[in-house]
Amino acid sequence: MSAISSVVPSTSVPKPPQARVLFNYLKRDKLALVAAVFLAMLVLAALLGPWLMSDAATKLGLRHRNMAPFNIDAGWLYMLGADTLGRPILPRLVVGASNTLGIAAAAVFTSMLVGGLLGLVAGYSESWYSHVIQRGADIIMSFPSLLLALIVLYTLGPSITNLVIVLAITRMPVYLRTARAEVLELRERMFVSAARAMGANSARIILRHIAPLVLPTLITISAIDFATVILAESALSFLGLGIQPPEFTWGAMVANGRGYLSSAWWIAFWPGLAIMLTTLSLNILSSWARTVADPQQRWRLQTLKKAAR
Repeated sequence: MSAISSVVPSTSVPKPPQARVLFNYLKRDKLALVAAVFLAMLVLAALLGPWLMSDAATKLGLRHRNMAPFNIDAGWLYMLGADTLGRPILPRLVVGASNTLGIAAAAVFTSMLVGGLLGLVAGYSESWYSHVIQRGADIIMSFPSLLLALIVLYTLGPSITNLVIVLAITRMPVYLRTARAEVLELRERMFVSAARAMGANSARIILRHIAPLVLPTLITISAIDFATVILAESALSFLGLGIQPPEFTWGAMVANGRGYLSSAWWIAFWPGLAIMLTTLSLNILSSWARTVADPQQRWRLQTLKKAAR
């Protein structure tokens, strides 16, 4: 026995940390690496931008009204031009990123939390309220999400709270149905039967044993859904039902420049480009995450490494 115990530790190879493994996979996919770097810079700008550029983003300068981009003489703040009131577009992009990403993050987190919990209950229980939850999700999904958001915001009035609630409600069925489908399979597993035989109640089984296995799937979906929520928020702000002045988002900036596309295209172009690059980067990174999470698809990253060599 002592001989065996002395041999096993010497032959065991320590596994590298999970973060290092993920970073190695990320380096093998150059497109995903570029998307991750762009999103990291965007998050950093959204966190620090309001603190550093809030005054510059709202300061009027009628002398610089509709200034064209890449005008070095006006200073680096006007590198991307100015809007109809002479406000520099670059600081407004940075501050608008904080509002856009903040609203989208709040809506996605709320929909994932509430929808995931309802999905856990609907999948584990077979009581009458399980069927009520499912029918409620069917009713929400029967309406076009943008039309439902327009009706609710027009009725209740545009505000940040109402916008987050509406966006969360329209995306909630996605998490509810996904969580319910996962729970329907997990509740038949042996560990659930063992926990039930040992006297664990339903709440403990759901939260302690099933929820940790469902959470990674919901997080992956939230990364994909984040881009959808950004587009929905931008569309609502473009229509004037999103965040109201003096606050602004990228969608509101596009709406502000739609009447000047022929004379000052840069007012709407730069926030539109920011929306496009952000959603594209999120889709690329979520596709990479699905590849890494699936053992049957992970060989593609191995192929990319061999091709690079």
